[in-house]
Amino acid sequence: MTFNIAGKVALVTGANRGIGKAIVESFLAHGAAKVYLAVRDISSTAELEAKYQDKVQPVALDLSSQQAVSAMAEQAADVDVVVNNAGVAIQTSPLADNIEQSLQLQMDVNVYGLIRIAKAFAPQLEARNGALVQLNSVASLRTNPAYAAYCTSKAASYAITQGLRKEWLDKVTVVSVHPGPIATDMAVDLGLKSDNGPELVAEEIVTAMAAGQFHLYPDDFARKLGSAYQSYATSVVEA
Repeated sequence: MTFNIAGKVALVTGANRGIGKAIVESFLAHGAAKVYLAVRDISSTAELEAKYQDKVQPVALDLSSQQAVSAMAEQAADVDVVVNNAGVAIQTSPLADNIEQSLQLQMDVNVYGLIRIAKAFAPQLEARNGALVQLNSVASLRTNPAYAAYCTSKAASYAITQGLRKEWLDKVTVVSVHPGPIATDMAVDLGLKSDNGPELVAEEIVTAMAAGQFHLYPDDFARKLGSAYQSYATSVVEA
């Protein structure tokens, strides 16, 4: 399926900075009617509200609670596309003393959070032939041992995204986004450097939705990894 953002209503989680903020601005530039800014602290969206006025609306986000996510979906009942961008990344090696606790936290946000979002918004996305975009990262395809728990959570979220695509065939456009290092605050916190800005990812998402593309590798680093994986992805995952 294909999806054109023009005239549509979107909800973006983690919309106040980095890739999430870039997606908001890209969607509006491409003609989106309105974007809900789903964030933990609604005061953090002041800059976007001042710039876009009634084109944006902040909503409180708590990915750890199905009740809270469902309430958010009721508040944003006119949504056509959901971008699940919010996530957490914690440096944890596979033999670290806190590996279990770190993995539990990252699974709760990065995986169970996606499941909660999908369950809450499924009725309206199906009714509207809408779209769901999931930020999965190249970490879902290859593990960096320093971030083993994060990579594990992203591999799991990628698996759930594949399931959603099959569940929603001919109903909802699903895009699995696998960026490499992108110049964001999170990348800085993780000690990663990149010449690619978040705007690149945002624009590639718009293009992928319009093309009905499931796997998206938006930057050069991701495309190199994706080119090695694509044969399997096409013949097995997308079959």
